[in-house]
Parts: sequence; structure tokens; C-alpha cells
Amino acid sequence: MMLIRPVEHKDLNGLMDLARSASSGGVGLTSLPVNEERLSLRIARSTLSFSGELDRADHGYVFVLEDADSGKVAGICAIEAAVGLKEPWYNYRVGTIVHASEELGVYSRHETLFLSNDHTGYSELCTLYLHPDYRIKRNGGLLSKSRFLFLAQFPQLFGKMVVAEMRGVSDERGESPFWEALGRHFFSIDFAKADYLTGIGQKAFVAELMPKHPVYVDFLSPEAQTVIGQTHEATRPALAMLESEGFRYEGYVDIFDAGPTVQAYVSDIRAAKESQRLPARVCDPLPDGDKEWYLVCNDALAGFRAVLVESVRPQGEFCLTPALAQALDVRDGGHVRCVTLTPKEIVQ
Repeated sequence: MMLIRPVEHKDLNGLMDLARSASSGGVGLTSLPVNEERLSLRIARSTLSFSGELDRADHGYVFVLEDADSGKVAGICAIEAAVGLKEPWYNYRVGTIVHASEELGVYSRHETLFLSNDHTGYSELCTLYLHPDYRIKRNGGLLSKSRFLFLAQFPQLFGKMVVAEMRGVSDERGESPFWEALGRHFFSIDFAKADYLTGIGQKAFVAELMPKHPVYVDFLSPEAQTVIGQTHEATRPALAMLESEGFRYEGYVDIFDAGPTVQAYVSDIRAAKESQRLPARVCDPLPDGDKEWYLVCNDALAGFRAVLVESVRPQGEFCLTPALAQALDVRDGGHVRCVTLTPKEIVQ
């Protein structure tokens, strides 16, 4: 059985293993650095967030996917409650500048990049990584979409809008065409180094060194222009999953690799909007009837649990086997929140 739960201090070694696995596939997952001190601090911050001991501006909720049979940490995902309130949160907004001269009969449009803090105060989906050995049996959907049930269950903790930064294009050596055409001229360091520094929280240099004026895309190399708003091949399944839930690209890209930032109102996210909070009924065996796949979570904050189950369609209550009820830490008559998978996910 695969189980989503809040990260704990005992998971540090498991997170280090995930970070090493992620780094072996190249750069890009800046929020999961191979840095024991940084990961330990992040676990501590998440623990304090779940216990309500921090200001909202500091809240960051980290979840792990645990193989309940072996105890192995198979994946990680997280939600930042509000970005940019304590440290600036930068991206580029892709815009347009028009140059025109009626006298000369010249009219031209130029795509530009504006350094932006437009998403300040938004919540962020981040740090999604599933170990390659567990990329089976809809585990990716459980890992990613369990966060939507958490958002639906605790809306008071988050903003109305949620964003997610997608990894941009880089090659097998970890080199980014966009970085080589733009960032390197201002930072004089490799893309991997800049990516790592932001991942461990050293972001002040971004404000100090990035150009403050609009960047004309025409001045960039053709290779850099091509990758603006494009997603790394390894990240496309995650992007497709978010798009199926209602997330859209609105013209914002990462300042380092130009990967797209997608966004959605929480109220428009399918899994949050269509989820139901129902009484739980412990059944052994499950009643007869057509079965469907459901994401299910309990209604606890610090004790949050989520699983993927196949159960009968709810008729005013949600049926769980004793084993699933125990995994969710839900008693008969308690409450769960549930939502179906999309038809595409069901057939995967």
C-alpha cells in the first residue's frame, strides 16, 4: 500500500536518497538539493507548519509517499502557502512592446521579458519527485493530486491562486540554452551552480545581478528563443497532469531556464472542486457494485493521510476496508474527503 503523509525527521535519509536520484537525471529540481542541512531545515519548517507554530508567510507543507510495506520513502511533494512575502519570488512575464513611426510607415511588435514579482502571495505547488522504481500503478497521480485534497480541506491556509513552476529545457549535461544566452552574461557562473544556490535559499544575488529593464527576446540566440515557455521532456507528464486539473500557462517563465509557470484558482482545480467530504463506513468486505478509483484523505492536519483506493460509488458515505481505514487513521463514522481520478488516469 502507498500512503501520503507529512514528512517527519526520520525521513531525512530517505529524502537524501530521493535528492541523489533526482540529481542523477540532471539539474532542475532546485527545491530538493543534495544538501543534508538544507533538507533537515526544510523538514523542521514543515513540522512547525503542520503544528501551526509559524506565520502564514513561513508555512511550507512537505509530504512524502511511503511504501507502507517496506517503509521506504518513494516520493516527495510540497505546497508553499504564500511565496514572496519573506524573500522575493521572481519570474519573467512574457510581454510585447510596439515600436511605430507613422512618418516612416514602420510598425513592429517585439516580444519582451519583464522581471516580475506578480505572483507574490500566491500558493505554490513544488518539489514533486517520484523515485523511478515507483513510477507505476498511478503513484504519480496519488503523489501530485493528494495536494489538491489538502488544499480543498484546508483552504484557510492558502491563497486563492496556486502556481507551479515547470522545469525548463536543458541538455544531458545540464546546460540551458536560455541561461547561456541571458543569465550567464549577468552571473558569470554555470546554470547548475545558479540553480543549486536558489535551491538552498541563497536568492539575494538574483535581485542584485539580474537586469531590471525589459529584455528583448529578438536579441537572444535562436536556441534560447525556442525554449521560452517550453517544458523539459522529463517534466511533461507532470505538466499534462496539472493541465488536466485546470492549470494554464499565462505567460510567466522561470528566470533561469525559461520553463513555464502554470496557475489556477483553487476553486477551479478539478480535484478540489469535485471532491466531497463524506462520512466513512468501514466495510469488510466492500459492498457489491461498480467500483471506481478514488483519491481519499482524512480530515486531520498534522495527521494528514491520503491513499488511492478502488471502492464502490459513494451513496452518502464512503466505504473503506479495515486496512484502508487504519492507514487513513479514520474510524467508522469519521469523515474523509474523496474524488475520482480522471478517465485518462484510470486506464493508465
